[in-house]
Amino acid sequence: MSTIVVVGAQWGDEGKGKVVDCLSARADMVVRFNGGANAGHTIVVAREEYVLHLVPSGAVREGAACVIGNGCVVDAGLLLDEYDDLRRRGIDLADRLFVSGFAHLVLPHHKAADGALEDSSSSPIGTTRRGIGPAYCDKYARYGVRVEDLLDAKDLRAKLEAAYAYRARWTGAGVYPPMEEVYGQLTEAGKRLAPFIVDTSLLINGYIAEGKNVLFEGAQGSLLDVDFGTYPFVTSSNPVAPFAAIGSGVGLDQLDYALGVVKAYLTRVGEGPFPTELSNSTGEYLRERGYEYGRSTGRPRRCGWLDLVPLRLAARVNGLHGAVVSKLDVLDELAEIPVCTAYRLREKIFNEMPLPVSLLAEAEPIYETLPGWKTDTSGITSWDDLPKKAQAYLRFIEEGCGVPVAGISVGQRRDQIIWLEEVF
Repeated sequence: MSTIVVVGAQWGDEGKGKVVDCLSARADMVVRFNGGANAGHTIVVAREEYVLHLVPSGAVREGAACVIGNGCVVDAGLLLDEYDDLRRRGIDLADRLFVSGFAHLVLPHHKAADGALEDSSSSPIGTTRRGIGPAYCDKYARYGVRVEDLLDAKDLRAKLEAAYAYRARWTGAGVYPPMEEVYGQLTEAGKRLAPFIVDTSLLINGYIAEGKNVLFEGAQGSLLDVDFGTYPFVTSSNPVAPFAAIGSGVGLDQLDYALGVVKAYLTRVGEGPFPTELSNSTGEYLRERGYEYGRSTGRPRRCGWLDLVPLRLAARVNGLHGAVVSKLDVLDELAEIPVCTAYRLREKIFNEMPLPVSLLAEAEPIYETLPGWKTDTSGITSWDDLPKKAQAYLRFIEEGCGVPVAGISVGQRRDQIIWLEEVF
């Protein structure tokens, strides 16, 4: 038996979907434990591309059970659209999709509130406008509607009435879609989703007890964590490895290995500090060569050099045992590759993230420049065949964050990954 937690170690978009898909070949179950449809995990099989927002990335592999855990927020309509799209493409999840009854629903008024907050704010976060933040707000205010409420029409109506009354107290009653319309949509969605709604904690723990391999899939990235990220420019959940236990209902002693996915350079979507951001032709080069556009929104990603300072934070709060460095091939043509090792800030040197975190906006990166390898790595399948300078770059990352490199991704396809360690 083995359990692995895969998380993003940066600001998201590190390539978690591909890593989870590759590991799913040996997994009996894949569990999403946080976030919602603000995720966009991309998997390329042959020439076929799949972009998954809610369904776990193990869906594209035959056999693995796919679980949406209690730590997620679920847009019922979007989940059904994703299910139907996969079925049209030959992937039938009828017997292997499971949704926690304790997960909360993302409702139309959450999306309306999300957009309104972004439009009216003098300092917008840059959310996906998919209602994730407001859904989590209602969860913790105890006015949320849970997936299990879809199983009881009477209870669903009562929960919706309470949720609408709560929202109307501070936004006005006429702002959101009519409740009866939403109730009708949810009752129809509930009929289709009912076979998938279970106590997923019981199911997951059963798999673990039977000695099966379980893979936990985080969404977003550690630097977007609502507690440890660059607050307030963060997501609304905890995309760090310890939350896999809470967001799926297993004990901490059941988590064996934390694997962080680290992009070979750095990107960010939305607002917030980004000390190594490149607002020049090099940043544009990274964006185009790496196809750095959001899979949920289509927004261009901000691009910059790798930054070891927040990566140390990610290594610490996740308890990372290993890392997969993704998109190494994007750097293949560069003659030199700067890496940020520390910050200069108010006449002091910071090797760790400053407090308050708002000071990050003033941080001046201190770079160490490594030589590029000027060699195509996209077809390389072993460590020994990598250029020596590429090996040196990877070792520099290991030493800089204290986490061994377990794998290297050199392209989008499943076969374009070099494993240095057998994590399953």
